[in-house]
Amino acid sequence: MPLATLLLPEFDHEMASTRRLLERVPDGKSDWTPHTRSMPLGRLATHVAETPAWATHALTRDELDIAPPGAPPSSSRILGTTAEILALFEKNVTEARAALSNALDAEFEKPWAFKRMGKTFWTRPKYEVYRIFSLNHMIHHRAQLGHYLRLLHIPIPGMYGPSADEKMG
Repeated sequence: MPLATLLLPEFDHEMASTRRLLERVPDGKSDWTPHTRSMPLGRLATHVAETPAWATHALTRDELDIAPPGAPPSSSRILGTTAEILALFEKNVTEARAALSNALDAEFEKPWAFKRMGKTFWTRPKYEVYRIFSLNHMIHHRAQLGHYLRLLHIPIPGMYGPSADEKMG
């Protein structure tokens, strides 16, 4: 069985769980932060929506330079509404799922480089980039987002079964 076929159910589950959480992000709270060193809520939610794009990058390219020489550097954006965040997430999930569905086993073994201004920071097999820097990275920030929402007294949906909010009714 192809590796992509084995990975798709997990991908679909994690994206559905993430979507349920992103749907709870309140409009008008983009600047809210639980701590001075924490990302603002709007930036964190936008980052969660951006993260599936790393799967697309990992499986369809051999490198990513986040600040290519001679080009303007990438910047962190904050989308203004939940609808915008969900639209970005859906776009990235659709593209990532297509890239994953079409990936041949040999593609996962190929090296992939992360660069900034032409300088390579690290190179890893595409499988590791997909799992660690896309899927696991998104799950990590999704958990942070859940904590933010909890602090704002917003009920949290279950990720791997009912949440405490769902059990309480």
